[in-house]
Amino acid sequence: MKKIITALAITALFMACTNLSKGYEVKKQVGEYEVVAQIDRNPPIAGDNNLSIKIKDASGKYVTDANVMVNYVMPAMPGMPAMNYIAETTLSGEEYKTKMTLSMSGSWNIEIKITRQGKVETMKFTVDAK
Repeated sequence: MKKIITALAITALFMACTNLSKGYEVKKQVGEYEVVAQIDRNPPIAGDNNLSIKIKDASGKYVTDANVMVNYVMPAMPGMPAMNYIAETTLSGEEYKTKMTLSMSGSWNIEIKITRQGKVETMKFTVDAK
């Protein structure tokens, strides 16, 4: 019985550590693109968070010729104006990367704007920074 409890405890610890190592991921179809956004922390934190974005076109090929901007906003609250930030991305291989500095914990609205061949598509999602 003691061995079973020890084995279960080790398994639970391993699964907890494995789960903590995964970042926050959002996958959405945005117009003709499949977009995967990954934040290196789950949950995201107040402070620096690395964001990577992968974009595939309708044929499944990675898009590497787009202009990708990230706009992250904390809506206004009583006694506090909205906070609005824009982050430019840099292309690294097949990923667009940037750093988001979430200035405080709470709900943040994130928009990833993809401009390619004169068309703009926007991926929207919300994170709760701790």
